[in-house]
Amino acid sequence: MKYDIIIIGAGLGGLIAGAKLSKEGKRVLLLEQHNRPGGCATNFRRGDFTLEVGLHEMDGPSPRDMKSRIFNDLDIFDNVEFIRVPEFYRFMNGRYSVTIPHDPAEATEILSGLFPGEINGIKAYFEQILNPKKKPSENDRQDKSLGEFLDSIIKNDDLKLILLGNLGYFHDDPYTLSLGYYSVAQGSYYKGGASFIKGGSQKLSDYLAGYIRSHGGEVLLNHLVTGFNAHDNKVTGVVYKKKSGSGAGSMEAHADEIIANNAIPNIAELLPAEYGMELKNEIRDIPRGASLLSVYFGFNRSLKELGHNYYSTFIYDSSVKSQADILRNNRDDFSRRSFTFVDYGQIDSGLAPAGKSVGAVCCVDYLADWEKLTRQEYDLKKQKGASEFIERLEKLIPGIKNTIEYYEAGTSASVKRYTLNPGGEVYGFAQTPSRRIIESFKSLDNLHFASAWGKTGGGFSGVIFGGYLCAVNILRKRSPQKL
Repeated sequence: MKYDIIIIGAGLGGLIAGAKLSKEGKRVLLLEQHNRPGGCATNFRRGDFTLEVGLHEMDGPSPRDMKSRIFNDLDIFDNVEFIRVPEFYRFMNGRYSVTIPHDPAEATEILSGLFPGEINGIKAYFEQILNPKKKPSENDRQDKSLGEFLDSIIKNDDLKLILLGNLGYFHDDPYTLSLGYYSVAQGSYYKGGASFIKGGSQKLSDYLAGYIRSHGGEVLLNHLVTGFNAHDNKVTGVVYKKKSGSGAGSMEAHADEIIANNAIPNIAELLPAEYGMELKNEIRDIPRGASLLSVYFGFNRSLKELGHNYYSTFIYDSSVKSQADILRNNRDDFSRRSFTFVDYGQIDSGLAPAGKSVGAVCCVDYLADWEKLTRQEYDLKKQKGASEFIERLEKLIPGIKNTIEYYEAGTSASVKRYTLNPGGEVYGFAQTPSRRIIESFKSLDNLHFASAWGKTGGGFSGVIFGGYLCAVNILRKRSPQKL
């Protein structure tokens, strides 16, 4: 079969690209190996509970947010409901308990009251976050790390940790995270607030898949791409198969342009040997991001009844005294590892029936800590981790153990199994100060990347931007006079 565009992977980047291209009249084929669209933007059901896989809060969408333009273009606002999140986050480390609002002026006032000797540093932080430099001055390096920047403007280590409360949204170590990347991403939360998709992120993914179909495209779930065909420096098509059931033999589809919404390291394995080796060499030295471990909870009541009134709480273990301790702690025992607790019951999330609620614990995780275990060792370690977090939640919210009707843990190995990211990386390549941006593969000029591994990075906003920009670039390439 011949198409205008073939998209490999139905993560948000692939879905957004497919929706835009199909809207503009292109014949699209989207192939997804999982049984549902969305990648990390998915839900799963357990009894009364809809459990959210990936979304805690999405920055914006606000009037000046590029997502608003994209959502208006694809009629998303008319079909998906966004619920505003009340506060940015609550931070706790045994020494401080601070609630950070989305409003930067209010946040500045709160932090200045707690740390009066650091007012200049606090102002410098928000100046950087809200007005990141477009181009460095002659005296500046191209980029620096977030940790280096904080050390240069602030002395108090606890203040730095408070500002780094939601570091796990981007990376595992402030000393290897690009200040420029962080500033744009974090600044969006402070400029436009944050939202949750009512009913869970699957609502957005399902809508986009339906949009592609309604505009003449095909979305095939449970279909795995096993290879590329290439000739004369162009990808000519893909080889794929149905993962299970009847008709599981190999099939081929051809297109003028191919969009890879899957992990770039996986693309290198699928390409013909010559091109695959070239791509492997191109990405060999690019660091990869971390993964996440999550424990999903269904509660038999709202946690507000227990006196809990915070949407997202970031708990840093008291042993984390400075930025330098964060990376080490991310591999610490689960009884001490810093984590996030999201209580979706604080908003009208649509994830549980009346009188019940859902929540999730999330922490940084690494596949290397799991992949050499036997199945029995893996299950025991996962259960031990879930139990440790339940005990820690009980200390945070007394009585919560008695409200747990259901819980389930997912590790970096789970992320790898469902997304095929080789190390379970949820954010793709690490956004380091020296990062090289991979937007396309020069040797195959009709192979495009639109995923967390691409130009705009990971997270919901990153992949949405990446998918849309990829589609626009293809449209300009194919019909420049119309754009």
